[in-house]
Amino acid sequence: MCAAFAASLFAVAGCGTSGGQAKAPAPSKAAHKAELSWKFEHIADFNGELTDVAVLAEDDIWAAGAENDGSYSPLLLHYDGERWSREPLPEALGDGEGYPPMLEEIGDKTLWMRSNPRREGVPQADADADADSDADSDADAAVAKWAQWDGTRWSPVPNPPPGAAADLDAASPDDIWTLTGEQTAAHWDGTRWTTTRLPYRVADLAVAGPDDVWAVGSRSTGPGTEAVHGEAYAQPASAHWDGTAWKPVDTPQARFEEPVPPEPGAGLTRVVALEGGEVRAYGMNSFNHGEVEPEPQDQHIRLRRDGDKWTDQEPAPGQCEQRLPVGQDEGGLFLDGNWYLTDDNRCVKIGRQRLPLSTGARTASNQQLWLKEIHRIPGTDAWIGAGKVEVMQSGDPFGAPVVARLERG
Repeated sequence: MCAAFAASLFAVAGCGTSGGQAKAPAPSKAAHKAELSWKFEHIADFNGELTDVAVLAEDDIWAAGAENDGSYSPLLLHYDGERWSREPLPEALGDGEGYPPMLEEIGDKTLWMRSNPRREGVPQADADADADSDADSDADAAVAKWAQWDGTRWSPVPNPPPGAAADLDAASPDDIWTLTGEQTAAHWDGTRWTTTRLPYRVADLAVAGPDDVWAVGSRSTGPGTEAVHGEAYAQPASAHWDGTAWKPVDTPQARFEEPVPPEPGAGLTRVVALEGGEVRAYGMNSFNHGEVEPEPQDQHIRLRRDGDKWTDQEPAPGQCEQRLPVGQDEGGLFLDGNWYLTDDNRCVKIGRQRLPLSTGARTASNQQLWLKEIHRIPGTDAWIGAGKVEVMQSGDPFGAPVVARLERG
């Protein structure tokens, strides 16, 4: 999930599931006029969703998801250049029960898959808390199983990441990083995994290059954390790996003005390494809502690395201002919510199609396209996304799993 920025949901408001190889209708006039638009590449023939996608080549694309047949059964789809087909889950992943498997692109030619012992999108800390409070929650407590694809078959990963690894981020197949705990990260050097300890609690990391890794999170001690209402005011924190150790990095503070609302806290939850070496970090200064009136607004934190310090990002125009990057091409940034910010600072809405009537989506239905993940096809300027179209209509709502291709112009 790390070859492109992982997804936050990539939502597209629209208006229509799936018929196996059903052909989608031509885009609307609005989509024709859009600089960018999503065209359905595949509409699966079951009610459910696709939760992840990996793109190794034009003729080697994988998508994971689940069928909503009453048991939320995980499944795997593969495109070989001619057709999409449902494939069995690799034996290395065990019985296939639980949540949809997660795909990890390791460079352009290597693909790892792991079982997902916790619900996709649930932070590990929350999953651990649930496991502690519910002895029957075996799925949350389970350790992931791993498989690798060599272009022909699946086999076990000889040396999988230790413990409860988070998303992987790789500079190369011999330079992989992952978070393994609130203050621990593991690194693969092609021979072995080495666990390192970070100076703060971290939520995300990003590999900017060899021996150039960034991690972000929060701290509860030091400047700016002075107690409010009897509790420490958590502050944004970041750290950098320079090849020898994790070093704390000065990070701007974020505090509400008086009167400070109840249970305030600030932190960074996302870090992104862009092409060209720029590093950006995102977070929030928030509080426990619903206890005071009037309430202040939550404060979005958006930083970029400028030389040897963090500085505030310049606000993006229009609807792009509060959105996070999920991908980057030569012309700009793909943002969540289906927006695109051009390098010349224009905010562009990405167009989309409606489902064909053959899927059961009615003409008057309201539809939303949610792409969980997008990836560039290696060596091209083409992009593939996977997710679902949520069809809202009287008496027969459903979710249509879809794979979409980006069209330009």
